[in-house]
Amino acid sequence: MARVAVIGGGISGLGTALMLGRRGHTVTVFEQDVRESGEDLNRDFFHWDRPRVPQAVQPHSLLAPVRTVLRTETPDVYADLLARGAREYHEFDWFGEHPPHRAGDEDLVTLRTRRIVLEAALAAAVRRERTVDVRRGCRVRALTLGEGRPARVTGVQAGAETHHADLVVDASGRRSPVPAWLKAAGCRPPAVDSHRAGIAYLCRWYRLRADGPRDPGRVKTGSAAPFALAGVFPSDNDTFAVNLVLSTGDPTRGALTDPAVFEAAARRFPATAAWLDLAPEPQSAVLAMAGLDNRWTALADDDGPVVTGLVNAGDSLIHTNPTSGHGAAIGLRTARYIATHADRIADDPAGYHTWTAQAFRPWFDAQVTADRSNGQRLADGSPSSDRRAAALAACAFDDPVVMRARAQVRHLLRSADDAYGTDEVDRHVTAWLAARPDFSPQHDGPTRDQWDALIPA
Repeated sequence: MARVAVIGGGISGLGTALMLGRRGHTVTVFEQDVRESGEDLNRDFFHWDRPRVPQAVQPHSLLAPVRTVLRTETPDVYADLLARGAREYHEFDWFGEHPPHRAGDEDLVTLRTRRIVLEAALAAAVRRERTVDVRRGCRVRALTLGEGRPARVTGVQAGAETHHADLVVDASGRRSPVPAWLKAAGCRPPAVDSHRAGIAYLCRWYRLRADGPRDPGRVKTGSAAPFALAGVFPSDNDTFAVNLVLSTGDPTRGALTDPAVFEAAARRFPATAAWLDLAPEPQSAVLAMAGLDNRWTALADDDGPVVTGLVNAGDSLIHTNPTSGHGAAIGLRTARYIATHADRIADDPAGYHTWTAQAFRPWFDAQVTADRSNGQRLADGSPSSDRRAAALAACAFDDPVVMRARAQVRHLLRSADDAYGTDEVDRHVTAWLAARPDFSPQHDGPTRDQWDALIPA
């Protein structure tokens, strides 16, 4: 059994620690924030200033791997998550009646919840785990390294204490200090691939009134204009978020932080207007997040691992902009792999680095490509001219075969080429287009003139 030090007590850090502890490893988690997610979810969500976790108050949809990993590895955490208000939504629920079952359909489920609910369920489970020690308010300030080529990480320095470990897991997030520590220690630098997304997010949280309407009807959760996207995120305990996405260079971005302007803009999109028409109670200010990028940080290069005794996980390894919601899913899949192979990884992390590249690099590259296209389109305000791609997206909401392919891609189960590139999907999309000879890519959101008219001079 290994002694493991985990840097960071977020979803990836707690998940890794819990799964390691339940396999008999001795784990110490170092989290610099004193506070932890507790029983008052609304207080923790709306009134906890977390500058190191800017995505914490943004909307989340937890993809299939989150549910699959929790149900198989920590079923008590999954049960607690549902008890705290998280809700399951199957992609076929859109149709009212599900199509005949196929193998794998059972996994096409989104968990609708705020991030804080998952954090609270994981924190509660970790508190019960005797092999895991969480040291809150304890900031790791350096790694300790021993001899070797490459050098071996032997532990961490936290305060005046040196904590020895067979394996150190960097789960400290997208702003991890670990790459800088390694370079300062004379190690080969991690291989970093970073791409600025060029988009900004603005969201506002609402709660359905207990005595008011609660069902928006059969409405999609997303709408689009050539220059902006709008979405609604149904969540736990009658909460939901309205989200607007636009180019960081859009001159109206600053005005949208005014709640009245934000809501007026959101009402121009069918998806978000349907939820705002339920007269919900606002729960937050307009919460903005920009400076987004897609970053891959590999602790290995063409010559192999840059150090041994250390791996990175979660956002320290890979983070993508929140559009596709990959973070928690990749974080928990990584946690399971580390827990399953901890002794082997402690001896030689090369296999771990190979696995992460095979498992996640294709999704990272796909997100970079999509963001480059979306960022340019939002900045230009130009409509898509790809009729077939637009038909594929629209057809999914009429045809369960195409919806299944869409869901498999969305939930990180199959690549877009594999899921959409079948003869069956091609036949269904072709037939859908044949029945709509006049179909062309359209947007259901406002025109630029309508949008600009909402913005104060």
